[in-house]
Amino acid sequence: MSKRLPPLNSLKAFEVSARLLSFTKAADELFVTQAAVSHQIKLLENHLGLKLFMRKNRTLLLTEEGQSYYLDIKDIFNSLQESTQRLLAKRAKGTITVCIQPSLAIQWLVPRLNEFNKLNPDIEVRIKADDRNDGTLADDVDIAFYYGHGHWPGIIADKVIAEYLQPVCSPILLSSENAVTDIASLQQHTLLHDTSRNDWKRWFKLVGIKSSKVDQGPLFSHSAIVLQAAVHGQGVALVNNILAKPEIDAGRLIAPFNKVLVNQDGFYLVCRDNQLDMARIAPFRNWVLETVKNEGDDILDAQ
Repeated sequence: MSKRLPPLNSLKAFEVSARLLSFTKAADELFVTQAAVSHQIKLLENHLGLKLFMRKNRTLLLTEEGQSYYLDIKDIFNSLQESTQRLLAKRAKGTITVCIQPSLAIQWLVPRLNEFNKLNPDIEVRIKADDRNDGTLADDVDIAFYYGHGHWPGIIADKVIAEYLQPVCSPILLSSENAVTDIASLQQHTLLHDTSRNDWKRWFKLVGIKSSKVDQGPLFSHSAIVLQAAVHGQGVALVNNILAKPEIDAGRLIAPFNKVLVNQDGFYLVCRDNQLDMARIAPFRNWVLETVKNEGDDILDAQ
């Protein structure tokens, strides 16, 4: 058996093939032919003097030696990738791509971005509007805002906006013929629904009133659209108080009642746990966390 290190190409072909248990899939990932992968595996086996793979009922399996070798080297490739990413990040901060729900981008992040740009002129922020919250960061995304429970494997998640839902409407509805004067008067108005009708049902249950209108009214896919419908007097919306705040501050919406529905889920700032300190990610993450902290407990809910 040779004392020299095996060729890197052979080691990489083995790592991918062992991880996927398929020479065909390994070839696809490495952008080579299946024959090229098989050739590299053969070179490695000859170099080591060991059989690394076997077939059973046409299924590719690792031998005992192959399994042991794979467990030893797989973390080496992960470490190489992470080291390379850290090196490139230190050389130049460059661009950070932020994935965020459209409504949160419009109502919260974009109005505050100038402050980040002033503090970090060497970092260019790219916004990718997406409702993704499944715990998988796309390859082109550095950091993201997810809505959910806050627990995703391999992800660092910081809760930045709690989910407090409150009814809002245009001031026009206060002076209409059927003015919104109390909770009972909601029966005379259209209910605007954000993504689901369940929130209004839960809110009416909270205040102890049965409403015959919770299954009626338009349903919108994004909070920003619901807010615009409310601004134009099309009904009463039940929305996140932070997303509604710009419209309330501008006088375009009012919150006629102080009854707030609290959800356990919320908006989280997430990034890969192995990229937490990268030069283009850490400044943005720290800025967001500092911003929500400074803006008060109504935004940051540490529970």
